[in-house]
Amino acid sequence: MSDENQNEPKSGLEGAKSHAKAAAEELRAAAEAKARELRDAAEVKAREFRDAATAKANEFRGRAEEYYGEARQRAQTWQEESEVYVRQNPLKAVAGALFAGVMIGLLIRKD
Repeated sequence: MSDENQNEPKSGLEGAKSHAKAAAEELRAAAEAKARELRDAAEVKAREFRDAATAKANEFRGRAEEYYGEARQRAQTWQEESEVYVRQNPLKAVAGALFAGVMIGLLIRKD
């Protein structure tokens, strides 16, 4: 009977070990599942953020191209109008350029 008494604590200890092992395995599985869930949620949020950022970047690019086109058109118009003015008023154009040159020279001249 003493052998039976010695086996009982071992089997009790073995049962506790297997129970603890099973609990640890369940905990590990639950942690892995939660980690996968969090990773998937983070990937979804990152994808949403990237899509929103891409949409904003495309919107800004479109506006920039529009503003560039308008500025380019204005500059071209000013150039054409200036050429017409100089051809129609050559003396005024030369006098204006001379005056502007003298004024700039006076402003940047160092004593």
